[in-house]
Amino acid sequence: MLHKDLESDFDSLRPGQATQQGSTRRVALKAALGVGYAAMVLPVNAQTAIKTSADGLTVGDIFYEVGGFKVPAYRAAPAGKTNLPVVLVIHEIFGVHEYIADIARRFAHAGYLAIAPELFARQSDDPAGYGEMAKLMAEVVSKVPDAQVMGDLDGAVQWAGAHGGDTSRVGVTGFCWGGREAWLYAAHGNVRAAVAWYGRLVGTPSKLMPTNPIDIAASLHAPVLGLYGAQDGGIPLDTIDKMKAALATGNAASRASQFVVYPDASHAFHADYRPSYRKAAAEDGWKRCLAWFKANGVA
Repeated sequence: MLHKDLESDFDSLRPGQATQQGSTRRVALKAALGVGYAAMVLPVNAQTAIKTSADGLTVGDIFYEVGGFKVPAYRAAPAGKTNLPVVLVIHEIFGVHEYIADIARRFAHAGYLAIAPELFARQSDDPAGYGEMAKLMAEVVSKVPDAQVMGDLDGAVQWAGAHGGDTSRVGVTGFCWGGREAWLYAAHGNVRAAVAWYGRLVGTPSKLMPTNPIDIAASLHAPVLGLYGAQDGGIPLDTIDKMKAALATGNAASRASQFVVYPDASHAFHADYRPSYRKAAAEDGWKRCLAWFKANGVA
């Protein structure tokens, strides 16, 4: 979660610029990134929200440069370990907040170097602070180009390779908005496997989002496990059927891709801090996610 007081000249920072203002901003980000839940979903469901310890882990914010912009991200990894498998964690429309940071820590406890980039950083310094869905979509999410996301994910992989990660073993997973991007990155990046949690599959192409998952279904670089809810009103089951048909016409990675649809789950069933959380589906999906990465050579 990136706060308003971090806004000044973040966009203009370049390597080697050691301004006092930039230093102050980095200190503030260290305290802010991955801390606290998205304002729009408060109050958090304290009975179900999972709190994963950072014991035995190296956690916190990092920055890496892409096209002259310093992308902030939350990193979690087993302390003192190198040659680690890498997993990119793509956030929901709320950006990197506590739920996403917690997922990164879960992966780290499973032996991964997990990186969750703030992929809205160029468009907003505080996506998690929005209180209105329509405003967040109009002012931030709709202005994020897919090409920008792909480039920032590439940058995260490069950072991982220089900081204890094995870039020959990379996986990607994403939730909601991030689920769609996980599908796209499986056709773009050098990854071994992807897991998409209830990411949209079809849509009307636009200048910033010219391609949807169904358009690249036949040409994946890595197999994708799609985890979806049958009660998800925003992702009709017939779009999953269309995606399955498109995958079946594709290459080996496309044909190896699979779906699991949970009959009693709706959208965001993994989001343990929200009323949409469905414990059985979330836990089963998490086990399948880890197994998918292992079976496809990430772990």
